[in-house]
Amino acid sequence: MNIPYRPLALGLLVIGFSALVFGRAQAGGDHYYPPVADPVVKEECGSCHLVFAPSMLPSRSWTRMMGDLKNHFGDDASVDPAIAKRITEYLSANAADAGGNRYSGKLLRGVSTANAPLRITELPKWVSEHRKVPVADWKSKDVRTKANCAACHTDAARGYYDE
Repeated sequence: MNIPYRPLALGLLVIGFSALVFGRAQAGGDHYYPPVADPVVKEECGSCHLVFAPSMLPSRSWTRMMGDLKNHFGDDASVDPAIAKRITEYLSANAADAGGNRYSGKLLRGVSTANAPLRITELPKWVSEHRKVPVADWKSKDVRTKANCAACHTDAARGYYDE
């Protein structure tokens, strides 16, 4: 029996490459951040704003943010201490520096390990990615704030932040 190895090898190579490309596309490419899966975090944080993916900030940032909920970007977002502990643990366990999220490392590039940034919109990579957005777009009544990701990234709640 004569098995044609060359076409078989070429076919397997094409299948492997296709799986890699389609898998990356399905996962959101370089702009996918796994959305929050914890129902308590979704409920508490999502009652006021888009629930930001924990992988967008390092653990130290989430700990700092959760430690001062009375001054949460101009609002008092205080919650029961047990709930705050649960949210902090979830955010820290899924933070950008917790590993496993390929784009998170790129987002934190240029951020000192001594720094605990509170605003995703002030990260060097975020600023670089959004530098071409006209000022008028940020002031639009549909956007109003740089933290309103869903105004431009319609699948932001599902973790997709592609253009």
